[in-house]
Amino acid sequence: MEYTVQKLAHLAGVSTRTLRYYDEIGILKPARINSSGYRIYGQTEVDRLQQILFYRELGVSLDSIKDIVTAPNFDGASALREHREKLLEKKEQLEMLIANVDKTIALSEGRMEMSNKEKFEGFKKKMIEENEKKYGKEIREKYGSDTVDKSNAKVMNMTQEQHDEVTALAKQVTETLAEAYKTGDPKGELAQKAADLHKQWLCYYWNEYSKEAHAGLAQMYVDDERFTAYYDKVQPGTAEFLRDAIHFYTGIKK
Repeated sequence: MEYTVQKLAHLAGVSTRTLRYYDEIGILKPARINSSGYRIYGQTEVDRLQQILFYRELGVSLDSIKDIVTAPNFDGASALREHREKLLEKKEQLEMLIANVDKTIALSEGRMEMSNKEKFEGFKKKMIEENEKKYGKEIREKYGSDTVDKSNAKVMNMTQEQHDEVTALAKQVTETLAEAYKTGDPKGELAQKAADLHKQWLCYYWNEYSKEAHAGLAQMYVDDERFTAYYDKVQPGTAEFLRDAIHFYTGIKK
C-alpha cells in the first residue's frame, strides 16, 4: 500500500511538516515522487518511520537516529527487539514511580507507613536509567559492566541524607571550579580544591576509588562532546581545565 504525505501523517499521528522535514534532512525519503509532484511512501518507508518514532520516544536525537537507520548494517528486527527492551525498562520505571506515588498518597492519608528509602527509590532508579541511556555504553566499555552495576547498586542504597550530601557537594564542585577557572591555573590551590571535591563527589557513586580511573574519567570529559558540553555550558574550556586539574591532582596524565 502507498501513502501520500497527508495519509502517512494521519496514520502515524505526526504532522505533514514533520514528514517533509524528515525528507529534507535525509532521515526518511519518500519511495518516489509522482507525476503531480507528491511524495509517495511505501511499506519500507512506513517501517522506517515506525523505527524513527520509537527512537524519538526513547529520547534519541534526530542526528543519532539518522546514523542508526541509514547505516548499511542496520537490522530492523534487532532494532525492534532493542526498542522492546528499552520500553520494558521504561515501563518498570513508570510502574515504580506510580507505586511510589500510591504509597505517598496512602502515607499522607494515614493508611500506611513508608520509609524514607522507599520514598526515593523511584527517583534514584530514574536517574540511573537516564545515565545509562546517555553514557552507559561508553562507561561500560571503559570501566566494565561489573563496576557500573556496583555503582548503580550503591546509588540505589543511598540514604536521603547521603543524597542531600552529594547534591550539595556537586554544587560545591561547580562553584569552586568556576572560581578556579578564573585563575587560569589548574595547579593552583582553588583548582586542586575543585579536584579534591570532585573526588569526594565520585566516592558517593563509585564502589572504590583509584587515581587512574579518576584521571581517565577527566580525560573522557574532554574526549566526549556530551560531557564537554555539560562542563562548558557556562564557560567554554572548563572541561579541559578540570581535566588538567585532576591530572595534576592524581599525578596521572592520560
